[in-house]
Amino acid sequence: TTYTRVEYISVYISFLMVFLATLLNPINLFHKMDRFGYLCRNSMIIAFLCTTGFMTTRCLQTRHLPLGNLYESLMFLSWGFSLLYLISDVRYRNRLSRAVLAPSAMLTHAFATSSLPQQMQYPTLLVPASQSHWLMTHVSATSISYITPLCGSLLAIVLLSLFYSDAGSSFVANLENKIKERISISPMNPCNNIWERIDVQNYSYLLIFNSQKCQLINCLDKWAYQMISLGFSLSTIGILSGAVWANEARGSYWSWDPKETWALVTRLIYAIYLHAKINGKQLGEGPALAASIGFFLVWICFLGVNLLGVGLHSYGWLAQ
Repeated sequence: TTYTRVEYISVYISFLMVFLATLLNPINLFHKMDRFGYLCRNSMIIAFLCTTGFMTTRCLQTRHLPLGNLYESLMFLSWGFSLLYLISDVRYRNRLSRAVLAPSAMLTHAFATSSLPQQMQYPTLLVPASQSHWLMTHVSATSISYITPLCGSLLAIVLLSLFYSDAGSSFVANLENKIKERISISPMNPCNNIWERIDVQNYSYLLIFNSQKCQLINCLDKWAYQMISLGFSLSTIGILSGAVWANEARGSYWSWDPKETWALVTRLIYAIYLHAKINGKQLGEGPALAASIGFFLVWICFLGVNLLGVGLHSYGWLAQ
């Protein structure tokens, strides 16, 4: 049909574009080239538009929000990563965050199109319990609450790698020892002024490097906090709307379904992160470690529980 052809073309063009951006972003990360940056930006714009076209076509075909199965949810996740990529490119001009978001969109897209069985990629009708006005509120808020914390957690993982990289600190120690040795050798030696100028020049380079590193850490930390805060708020809306929907469908607000339980655990981890950031007593590695743990919990909640075929929110692919 026409819908199927449009979906097929949109999906594979978007995959090629995010794949191209994933290949070019690491090059642009270490060697800033305007041509590569321009090509990456245009590739992600095309991928975003094609994924939007896929979702619009699927919505027209099924007459409901295109989040009815795992394939559609993963494509929505890839669409969200592409959107965040474009936002970071316009607002922050941060090449490192773009280098994280492009592979995330590509891997999610590849898993949806290449790993899932073919029957899971077809549009499906909603079961009677899902034919409710709460579908758009609960599913859309929950899906976005997966995208934004995943982005924030990925940036927190990058922050951890920057915190634990001791190359700069060892270089500082070596340079300080070198300066002390040069000054203590012969304070009245005229050649000592030459060594001082060389050491001061190296030290100025080091200060510039550390200043750029601090700016990068502050930018990543700020954006990670904003993403996780937004995801935490949306997860609150998703849990509350899901509880009301569950009461209408099953007569119970909370049934300790595995999906509900893992969503609660994930929410508690991110609550610890936000408390540490707002409280301000623990800075640096502590909150970043909590956010990094949240990355794995989100994937357990989003994929692990669903694919194992347990509970009321499962797809049961691995169980089959």
